[in-house]
Amino acid sequence: MPRTLISSGSEFEKVAGYSRAVVDGKWVFVSGTTGFDYAAGTISDDVVEQTHQTFRNIKAALESAGAGFANVVRIRVYLCDAKDFPRVAPVLGEYLGDARPANTTVVCQLIDPRMKIEIEVTAKRDA
Repeated sequence: MPRTLISSGSEFEKVAGYSRAVVDGKWVFVSGTTGFDYAAGTISDDVVEQTHQTFRNIKAALESAGAGFANVVRIRVYLCDAKDFPRVAPVLGEYLGDARPANTTVVCQLIDPRMKIEIEVTAKRDA
């Protein structure tokens, strides 16, 4: 089965040479995704709203790949400030509580100082 590349339309994907998601057989690999609203070209100052927008962006990529949050088996969360985790954790649970994927959360600096969170997921599509 050939690889399928999924784009969000972000100019940065072309510049940096990556895809929003890659589908390889049953597997869907969604790149690190932030809280930018790609249609509006904006990002909220609030980490909770950024997290919701990040999941809206991930949802679009998963749906383009024929998958959804129920298919997510792995999540990696990159958070700029550990103090934000108690606010972000319930949002993670809201979207992935039923799937209960393996999770790693890392506190780090992101490429754009407006970004407070970045999330990547791996999903396995149903047969």
